[in-house]
Amino acid sequence: MQQSFYNCCILFSFNFAGLMKKIIFILLSVFILSFIFTQPSWAQCSICSKTVMQMGEKPAQGFNSGIIYLMLVPYAAIGVIGYKWWKANR
Repeated sequence: MQQSFYNCCILFSFNFAGLMKKIIFILLSVFILSFIFTQPSWAQCSICSKTVMQMGEKPAQGFNSGIIYLMLVPYAAIGVIGYKWWKANR
């Protein structure tokens, strides 16, 4: 019984290290290319855009930077957790 289970596991084994390297390379490439080939955009909800219009130029730039910062923090946290998980299981 144990021998047949072992043979089954060998039959369906994958090269997870090579697959992980390919996935990381693809994600990193998409991330870098998205910064190179995109135009800067400053999108906000309608309430935020009305508030920013009343603030002036300098505070509006800070407001937009704050929105970008709030958007990037969860992705960075997930990336760090994923990297540590990958490093521990490597």
